[in-house]
Amino acid sequence: MALMDGYNFEHLKNEAEQLVLHELEKQLETQDPELCRCNECIVDMAAIALNAVKPLYRFSLLGTQYAAQAMNEQTYAESVQQAVAQAIAKVKANPAHD
Repeated sequence: MALMDGYNFEHLKNEAEQLVLHELEKQLETQDPELCRCNECIVDMAAIALNAVKPLYRFSLLGTQYAAQAMNEQTYAESVQQAVAQAIAKVKANPAHD
């Protein structure tokens, strides 16, 4: 029996993903219009940033409250901002395509 067949992982979420995507959208508004915004580059930016921040996985209501508390911490918000800025710079310097 595979693990995925025996358990319900449908509600397992990484709250950091929404924070990173929101911050990426915000920072892209102020970037050079020449910056590539194709699907590959945007998803690369998100993946690079997500790999740099602490994940905030949750499954239950209690987990949702824990994630919300962590998201409100200034240091976590700053780490998301920095990770997104670095991801944008990295992809800008090395886009995934020609």
